[in-house]
Amino acid sequence: MLRNDALGPIFEATVQSVEEAIVNAMVAAEDMTGFQGHKVTALPHAALREILKKYNRIQ
Repeated sequence: MLRNDALGPIFEATVQSVEEAIVNAMVAAEDMTGFQGHKVTALPHAALREILKKYNRIQ
């Protein structure tokens, strides 16, 4: 059992791992066609990098 004041690093690690998983999913995404022919285009990697830079998520 951990004290409440010892949980901060665990919560921070959780946030960082979820953020990394989301970015990995966006990078791995490919164009696809779904139900009734709806098309979704993958986010271009260069655009994703610019967005991440804008919000100081990468250097």
